[in-house]
Amino acid sequence: MSGKWKRAALALVLVLGLSLAGCQKGSSGPAGGGIKRPETIESAELQFTHPVSGDTVAVFDTSAGVFRAVLFPEEAPQACANFVGLVQAGYYNGLTVTRVESGFVVEAGQDAAGGSTTIWNGNGYPPEYTDKLHHYSGALCAAMTDAGEGGSVFYVVQTAPGMEQELLDQMTAQGWRQEIIDAYTAAGGAPYLDYTDTVFGQVYEGMEVVDAIGAAAVDENQVPAEAITINSVTLETCP
Repeated sequence: MSGKWKRAALALVLVLGLSLAGCQKGSSGPAGGGIKRPETIESAELQFTHPVSGDTVAVFDTSAGVFRAVLFPEEAPQACANFVGLVQAGYYNGLTVTRVESGFVVEAGQDAAGGSTTIWNGNGYPPEYTDKLHHYSGALCAAMTDAGEGGSVFYVVQTAPGMEQELLDQMTAQGWRQEIIDAYTAAGGAPYLDYTDTVFGQVYEGMEVVDAIGAAAVDENQVPAEAITINSVTLETCP
């Protein structure tokens, strides 16, 4: 993901809350970054109807706390296969958060040398777009390189709930499904990243931890001034 997409917030691409139930109940209340999030999102969109029994969940144990994200391998098979393979290989354990833009994203997945890799001998994979997954706040996404390929770098959308009316009006005028507009209105997010980057999961528990990371002090390169470490990423299956 490039910063140009943030600057192009109103240049939308033209495209056509259900309780967060499952393995664990999502948390609510004031977050580390001072964000007040709704306890539930009333939406039938896929990201808010999961996890359910049999879903794969990634557990991120960080120095700031633990958060969980459900994965969507049917909608983003390559992104999920790469992420799961790297998790199983222990790739993310001990890495640090390398980019924080408060109210936008938190990002990790670069190695100590600033590089990225994949389970395919480092070869990238193309973006996977679907109308079922969107960049709602809490979306777990694969960052695309300048060449438009995915790798080990991921980010979590960390915007506050709600959307600017001007942006919602543009989405309506451009023919977005009302269900998507309603979900963005409730959850917040970055719709200008839809159909550019790949969404492959959704944080459903511990968003206050993501918000706390988003509130961290950073240097001029958006790197946290004090290291935020990913102790481990592990996988669970919802019973």
